[in-house]
Amino acid sequence: MTKKTIVCRCEDLTKEEILDAIHEGYTDLEELRRKLRIGMGPCQGRVCLPLVKKILEQETGEKVKEESFPTFRPPLIPVSLGSLAKLKKFTTNKQSDENKKG
Repeated sequence: MTKKTIVCRCEDLTKEEILDAIHEGYTDLEELRRKLRIGMGPCQGRVCLPLVKKILEQETGEKVKEESFPTFRPPLIPVSLGSLAKLKKFTTNKQSDENKKG
């Protein structure tokens, strides 16, 4: 894996960016997640977290505990895209016209 290899496709992060963060002092999986948004894309880390774990272990020489991995939480109640599309916008045309005059 080269430094330009994309590790997290959802957030478009390269191995080099992850290494830079580790060398800046972010040596914990949770710290890396918060700084780089690893695991916060559509795949929820299913693809990138194992790769990041491997990179982190190689760089720090320490094992990453499995407890460090986030718990995957699906929505409590499934929501269809159709129901989301039916939601009304928060501003009406009249309100946005008033803001333009403003």
